[in-house]
Amino acid sequence: MSVLKPTVAILALGLLAVTIARAGSAPAPDCGNEPLGSGNVSRVIDGRTIQLEAGRLVRLAAIEVPPMPLPQESGPQTKAGLAAKAALEAILAGRNVTLKKLGPDADRYGRVVAHVFVENQELSVQQQMLAQGFARVGSDVGSRSCAAALLAVENTARRDGAGLWRDPYYAVARADNPAKVLTERGRFTLVEGKVLSVRERRGTIYLNFGRRFSTDFTVTIAKRNESAFARAGIALKKLAGRNIRVRGIIEERGGPWIEAAHPEQIELADNS
Repeated sequence: MSVLKPTVAILALGLLAVTIARAGSAPAPDCGNEPLGSGNVSRVIDGRTIQLEAGRLVRLAAIEVPPMPLPQESGPQTKAGLAAKAALEAILAGRNVTLKKLGPDADRYGRVVAHVFVENQELSVQQQMLAQGFARVGSDVGSRSCAAALLAVENTARRDGAGLWRDPYYAVARADNPAKVLTERGRFTLVEGKVLSVRERRGTIYLNFGRRFSTDFTVTIAKRNESAFARAGIALKKLAGRNIRVRGIIEERGGPWIEAAHPEQIELADNS
């Protein structure tokens, strides 16, 4: 297994330059349209949390990063969490940033949830973290156009083997190996495979990836959310036989299971 090491500042700045060169011609996505203020970054707490000099805690919206390690913890997530933090430090250390709202003002921990932009840079910090491969698009982006733009950046980083994607631990899990998927229970994971059948029962739509509910991978969507997926171009009832990529927290209900509440959690992957 390849090992991810924390990024030194010079290397991370070099990666950032490559990121900007690659994405410079891409249109700016609609990721935040209401200013929430600005300030200088005093410290980076983890790969998606910063503190401003005024004391304000900010969580980067729309992305997921590996957690920081607990004491005496080891394994690929430990190194990945440190690498994500180092990458964010290289982007933000001592910089002035602008916060833009897209979704709730704060999370349950009281942190401001925002899209973050470094002064005089067109790309959001989220785009830069995704392009370097140290973050993945989250399960709730809040805007269809923003989600599409961020997913495109993530897909490019994955194909290029950037950052986390170099490590087999972070490879997209296969739906036809439910036992392996289940080892990620409680963690944010990407799973890809062919939908065998689509069923609806008692207000829930089931995307089945196997014939045995007790062991196979399943995705569930509340019937009340079906129209939101349709508006995003995902006809849930027509997904049987299609290859899709799903992101979310792995839960166990018989076999492994993801609940999809937002359209950005499901990508058509037939040709990707």
